[in-house]
Amino acid sequence: MIAGFAVDFLFRSLNVRKIGAGIHGICEAEHCDCEKGIWTSSLKHTLSIAGYIFLISVVLNIVLEMIGTQNLENLVFNQPVIGEILAGLIGLIPNCAASVAITSMYLDGAMSAGAMMSGLMVGAGVGILVLARSNRSRRESAKMIGILYAAGVIGGLLTSMLRIF
Repeated sequence: MIAGFAVDFLFRSLNVRKIGAGIHGICEAEHCDCEKGIWTSSLKHTLSIAGYIFLISVVLNIVLEMIGTQNLENLVFNQPVIGEILAGLIGLIPNCAASVAITSMYLDGAMSAGAMMSGLMVGAGVGILVLARSNRSRRESAKMIGILYAAGVIGGLLTSMLRIF
């Protein structure tokens, strides 16, 4: 929450335009016939996004199953800074399986509290998928994901530093 307010304050103070496509931009891109009524277009958008999320989730679950959480645990998640950076990358996986894997590794002692917080703060669930699908500007989407990643890793590093004090 603090990171969100900080980013919002920064963008407002720099007079950066608001990020977002708006409903009209999405309707034009999807050719959803919004003039036929809100229920029809809402159902069409919902089914389209749900299908997209389902397909990506199936692929991600297969990949995570092939890699295995045990192999993820063998990475250096207990190392200072490296653990937070790697956990943040795992947190970017747009699926709740990543959050479950991160939490399990922390509970098993394979990951520090800072690394766990880094991964969980970065985790936006399927929000990243919706962003990637809905936002026309890939560059803008990459910036938003980069800000999310940086905020999560910084939060994880701060959590690790609290342990020192």
